[in-house]
Amino acid sequence: MPATRLHRVAVLVLEGAKPLDVGIPAQVFTTRASMPYEVRVCGAAPGLVTGGDGLSYHVAHGLDALEWAEIVFVPGYRFPDREDPPPAVVDALLAAHARGARLAAISTGAFALAATGLLDGRRATTHWHYTRALAERHPLVKVDENVLFVDEGSVLTSAGAASGIDLCLHVLRGDLGVAASNHAARRLVAAPYRSGGQAQYVPRSVPEPLGERFAATREWALHRLDGPLTLDALARHAGVSARTFSRRFAEDTGYTPMQWVMRARIDLARELLERSERSVEQIADDVGLGTGANLRLHFQRILGTTPSEYRRTFTKGE
Repeated sequence: MPATRLHRVAVLVLEGAKPLDVGIPAQVFTTRASMPYEVRVCGAAPGLVTGGDGLSYHVAHGLDALEWAEIVFVPGYRFPDREDPPPAVVDALLAAHARGARLAAISTGAFALAATGLLDGRRATTHWHYTRALAERHPLVKVDENVLFVDEGSVLTSAGAASGIDLCLHVLRGDLGVAASNHAARRLVAAPYRSGGQAQYVPRSVPEPLGERFAATREWALHRLDGPLTLDALARHAGVSARTFSRRFAEDTGYTPMQWVMRARIDLARELLERSERSVEQIADDVGLGTGANLRLHFQRILGTTPSEYRRTFTKGE
């Protein structure tokens, strides 16, 4: 695990803030021994903030928290398509970004980021119900309605509330590595990773038994990454044709089955690099990639770095 200094997280609660959107980053990044983050919940000013869905919030901090934070989460709020946040909020977000803070929106919090102009010319998403309104209100934003979240480096956006969990776990993976992200996912009883490119929703009903079968197949595959895993073997385990399995698997995960298998292998390799002293050759064998050269090839293609460089990020003195 990387250095133990606390990463500073601010959750900016605007008028009409949605309870689940507020709670997700507050809970995911809550300060605890296994999570080196300090969280401050703030508003335009300290005190009572009227929320949405019958709840209000008493926040201890005002916009000064954005001067302190390294990452600022902006939860969704009510009627974002009608008016921009107060100028002081927009200015504080711009100043935080200029100082190097990352800005991350959950659901309709994307409207607040768009009001700063920081999303102009960039890809972004929001709750599917508001994607058209976001595009109309901010025509310079490249709105993508068919994804769970978008990472543009210093600005990140996510779709409806549950995808805020995906975004937070994505941030964790980048900050602390796969092991920490998986630990947080287990604590939340959430899927450890869903592709940001996965569709926000499938526009037809999915028979529940098949959904359960696909989840069981993914779990089955995760325990067999060190051996051969073919499309036919996966489909056979799920009890469907390879064609049906490929189509439905992509709808469920955002990846083809074999893309998912490769990423699962790379994720396992990342965790072994973070937490063990096994050699690259040994890890390649552990994750079913055979040789260190093969592992290096796919690691570079997917993550843009080498196993050795990745390990140095998560170890001391190596």
